[in-house]
Parts: sequence; structure tokens; C-alpha cells
Amino acid sequence: MAASLISGLISNQYAANKITATDPDQQKLKQLKQQFSINTEVDNLKAVENADILVLAVKPQALKNVCNDIKNLVQKTHPLIISIAAGIRSTDIDRWLGNNNALVRCMPNTPALIQAGATGLFANAHTSAEQKTIAEQILGSAGVTLWVNDELQLDAVTAVSGSGPAYFFLFLEAMQAAGKQLGLDEKTAGMLAKQTALGAARMALEGEDDPATLRAKVTSRGGTTAAAIASFEKNNFSQIINQALTAARDRATELADELGKN
Repeated sequence: MAASLISGLISNQYAANKITATDPDQQKLKQLKQQFSINTEVDNLKAVENADILVLAVKPQALKNVCNDIKNLVQKTHPLIISIAAGIRSTDIDRWLGNNNALVRCMPNTPALIQAGATGLFANAHTSAEQKTIAEQILGSAGVTLWVNDELQLDAVTAVSGSGPAYFFLFLEAMQAAGKQLGLDEKTAGMLAKQTALGAARMALEGEDDPATLRAKVTSRGGTTAAAIASFEKNNFSQIINQALTAARDRATELADELGKN
């Protein structure tokens, strides 16, 4: 995810020499330097020392230790903190960093890797309007950004868009398998399913009609689409989706509680 942000920033003409990435893995740093011509450091403190903006792009389980290591320096330099670590609340990150930090917590998703992501953002009370704009520009380099006013809503963002790509991949798997069962070869069934998903998403994003209207326009009474929709509805399709997203939201809340205990 960090690499996708770096790629997006550079694509948007942000100067590579103003970006520093850190990682304990020297090979990863070498690859990033070769690919993007950015600065690299093994030592987090050296990177934080002159940073105006600090992006925390580490595994949630490692975030507390990283914060503890840089806490004293952060309290001296007061950079804008942007966290893309899943599941850890801003209050816990702020506490680990010594409190009273300008902090934006983000929930991106994997299509950010191809600059087609969707990211939910929440800013704490110490974050200025200018800093919010900066955070939006950084995450916007990897796709669309949307703000929430209540941090608890990020758990819903996780359920809808954070985990969402996997739902669509599952649906594509099922469509491809069904196409094969109906007599198509695997390659043909897969391409038809994927291109149909792309086309439908573009119509929903780029057109003026909402999804319900778009669905109605392609569902002729008594036709093939109507038969498929009726089958979905008979098997409680909407209820299945609602239950799945609720389960994802609840698990996001549980993980935040677990990861922020100490």
C-alpha cells in the first residue's frame, strides 16, 4: 500500500526527492529506490527527523512498537500523522505517540495498488483544515477519498470498501464457475464476467442513474435478467449481503478493541 501511494504521488508530480521510505528489509528499500528514485532509510528516526508528514504504513500488530520508537521525536517535530494501519483507532495511535498529535486515520482498499482505490478518512480534533487537505491529496493519489465525521463509521467503511474487493472477486469466481457449468470454457467465462463487472461499475460511476435505476433498465419483464434477479431475491440476496457486511463491521470493531488494549 505504501508503494501504491508513492507511485500515485510521483504520478501527480510530487518530487521524489521529498519522499523517504523506511523498512527493515534492505532489499525492499533497494527496489523502492530503483523504481521511484526516492530516499530510503532503515532507521525510522532518521526519516522522522525532518518530516512534515508521517505516513504510518505498517502492519497493525507492529504499529505500537513503531510509535513507541519515534514518540519522543514526534513530540518535538509535530508532523501530520497519517495512519493506513487497519483497525487501530486514532485515540490509541495518538496515545502511543505521546498525545495531542494532528492525526488522520485512513481505510484504503487494495485497488489503490492500481490508483483505483476507495479510501475513508477520519481526522482527529488536533488536525487543521489545511492538514486535512494534505491528507486528502496524498490518499487521493491512489483513488477516491471520502471523509467520515465519526471514527466508528470507519468500521462500516471497512465492511463496504476495505473488504469489498474480496466480495466482488468471490462473485466473479462464482460467475466464472457457473459459465463453465453452462458450457463456456474457463477463459471465455472469466473474461465475460470481468469485463461485465468493469462495464457495470463504469456505468454506475460515470452515469447519472443510481444502481436501482440501472438494474431496472436492463431487466425486461419476463426476460432472462428478470429470471436471474428473481432467483437472487428468492434466495434472500439482499439479506445475505447485509449479514456479510454487518459481520465484517463487527469484526473490525472487535479487532480495534483487541489491538488498542495496551
